[in-house]
Amino acid sequence: MDDTEVLVVGAGPAGLALACALRLHGIAAQVVDSASGPASTSRANILHARGVEVLDRLGALGDLPDRALSAVTITQYLDGRPAITIRFGDVGLGAARPALYISQADIEAELRRRLAELGAGVRWNTPLVELTQDADGVTALLGDERVPLRCRWLAGCDGSHSTVRKLAGIGFSGVRLTEGFLLADVHADWPVDRAGGHGWPHRDGPFFALPMREAGGADDLWRLMAYDPTGADGVPGDQEIVERFRRLVPERTGRADIRIKDAVWTSAFRVHRRLADTYRRGRIFLAGDAAHIHSPLGGQGMVTGMGDAENLAWKLALVAHGRAADALLDTYEAERRPLATEVLRQTSAATRLQVGDSPFMRFLRNRVLVPVANLPAVQRRAGQLASQLWVTYRRGPLGGGAGSRRRPRPGDRVPDLACLRPDGGATRLHAELGRRWVLLSPGGDTYAYADEARERLGDTVTALTRDSGTQRDVWLIRPDAHLAWRGRHAAARLGPWLDRVLRQEQTQS
Repeated sequence: MDDTEVLVVGAGPAGLALACALRLHGIAAQVVDSASGPASTSRANILHARGVEVLDRLGALGDLPDRALSAVTITQYLDGRPAITIRFGDVGLGAARPALYISQADIEAELRRRLAELGAGVRWNTPLVELTQDADGVTALLGDERVPLRCRWLAGCDGSHSTVRKLAGIGFSGVRLTEGFLLADVHADWPVDRAGGHGWPHRDGPFFALPMREAGGADDLWRLMAYDPTGADGVPGDQEIVERFRRLVPERTGRADIRIKDAVWTSAFRVHRRLADTYRRGRIFLAGDAAHIHSPLGGQGMVTGMGDAENLAWKLALVAHGRAADALLDTYEAERRPLATEVLRQTSAATRLQVGDSPFMRFLRNRVLVPVANLPAVQRRAGQLASQLWVTYRRGPLGGGAGSRRRPRPGDRVPDLACLRPDGGATRLHAELGRRWVLLSPGGDTYAYADEARERLGDTVTALTRDSGTQRDVWLIRPDAHLAWRGRHAAARLGPWLDRVLRQEQTQS
């Protein structure tokens, strides 16, 4: 195996997204995975708006929107009747794309397709068995033959039981939140609307049913999830899980008109909340489930991990190309770990609310939150939280703080906008990002700024103008769609700002 600039361990959504983003930035990246081949089971099956935007910017969206269920809704029932319906599609939040109900396996397949287009692939049956690092790079020993591979950086995207995290000696602090949950993808006769998901609170724990699409199959595939703390001890088998679901369906939903025919995949798990003590140890980084795990309620796993990958990629690229100091890489943890902390807090609260069986928790869930949740403002807020379009780095080391009144503030996500190229051709802002930085102007005055930006960032800077809107100054937008800098035409401070952020006077080879 040839040496590489970045070795990515783990071919899940975070690892594949990281490798694609690095290749887009011209960085040699290889992906290895201990599995024998790609996963064929669904595991996660919802990708919220920010994750869909990441795929769009990476050129990895493909035909997923055509194969997915979009305009996602979740309907909660009380006393057998619909009580709340929350929509997770594009509800005026400035999303370039709505959320998608789609299998994680399908998302990974599109990322592998895109990675192949970018000249790389996945080395399967290649576990990491040992690693050492020094001032210049990392040596990884791979596979039973302990084949050495030398890289400048190594990224652990290898899941909650991360070998990279363990070999790097990084702690994974946290607690177990719940006892058992059961999962199953089943074919079922189920006379409920497949346009969205369904949930039934119950004193013994919640029950969820989410529609899924199956390539070339009948339109009757469902993801079932149920809290089952009193289930059988040990690890239940597939048939045991299916039989348990057949008993739980009428108990939890109150319906007798549902028939489970067979199962495609089953799983049993307990919910943990854990966060890596650090995201970086020298030249070793963690992303995705290797850095944070939490409740699956809310579907925040894939979207958070892919956001990690996109954030890390452009920073590694600048350092690898010698355009920024190594210290820029510390901003990866500074920006992403606080977000993971917030996601863990939100998903933990949602889990406790759903599984709490005290009289107070049942009263709070059924008699207080249901009326409140039907308010339009609460619905919008719920959709926004799930989408992760609210994510901002304004309080981080590259942000502008909370003092500015002009929005977006440096660190905020910039929504997809209609723009014009220098030749007058129409384009979208997010279509120009991913591999590039964008200088966006309300007029044609970005060109002096473009010279300053390209001098420091290279030829990955493109100058665009707004097709319409009220923008009054020039914006520099990061490849991950967050605002880096904004300034008035008469106050050319972009160059000094970039020098400070990139710390070019300290740049190391």
